[in-house]
Amino acid sequence: MKKRFFLAIATLLMFTGCSATWNGAQQDISNAIQWTKSQVNKGASYVKEKTE
Repeated sequence: MKKRFFLAIATLLMFTGCSATWNGAQQDISNAIQWTKSQVNKGASYVKEKTE
């Protein structure tokens, strides 16, 4: 009985932790994509400015 309770609690904590980690990873990826777009845009603007 105690083993089942412990297993249930451990499983619940694992799913909760994995969910939080996944949401954090998604946010980090989103931020990285936005940063990359910004850097590419800055680079393209610099090249355009220098070639005109």
